[in-house]
Amino acid sequence: MKLVAYLRVSTEVQAEGLGLDVQKAAITEWAGVHDHELVAELTDAGISGSNGLEARTGLANALTVLRRDDAEGIVVYRLDRLARDLIIQEQLLAEAREHGWHVFSTSTSEAAYLDDDPGDPSRKMIRQVLGAVAEYERSMIALRLRSGRARKAQRGGFAGGAPPYGYAAVDGELVDVPEEQTTLSRVRQMRGEGKSLRAIAETLNAGGVKPRRGRAWHPGVLVRLVDRPERLLCTNR
Repeated sequence: MKLVAYLRVSTEVQAEGLGLDVQKAAITEWAGVHDHELVAELTDAGISGSNGLEARTGLANALTVLRRDDAEGIVVYRLDRLARDLIIQEQLLAEAREHGWHVFSTSTSEAAYLDDDPGDPSRKMIRQVLGAVAEYERSMIALRLRSGRARKAQRGGFAGGAPPYGYAAVDGELVDVPEEQTTLSRVRQMRGEGKSLRAIAETLNAGGVKPRRGRAWHPGVLVRLVDRPERLLCTNR
């Protein structure tokens, strides 16, 4: 069967040791064992599984491959790579069923529950429970991070980890990075003019403006800039 491989990492997943290389190796091995052909590999790097398709261009492109009938299904390392939000997960699986696409996970514990069976309602129930657990774990990670930052803020100084785009941490305080502040203002101006995130990314890339990390701008990176509140978790700003 021809399949498209979809890989996704976020900061939390990279910390857990589930980077792109781990996912790719597992998917490649799984496809070989089950005699499937991987016709495309689409990736979302540093993107939360709760983000919508506008920010997840890799997933959007994977669905495009399926809609063109260039592949019969999609394979992920684990179901939470497809989505960590239970509602998004079930919506994607419902769309797959509607179009006759196959969805596979390299996790043997998940594989048995991906296909709904009217004669066995427990399949859907177990899959949704697993999805709810993954969503709960994500919420707990976020809660621990917020609590840790709040404690830092109470002690004074910059309460984040890596400074947000537009700033640098110097002696526990945030200071402006002029070049990044200029880009940040330009991004928000274009967004205010009604330009899409994809159009903004193309404009920045065409103008030779480089992001802090990586070689090119992507909508998934820009969405965090335009939606980020100006009030930062820092006691000295």
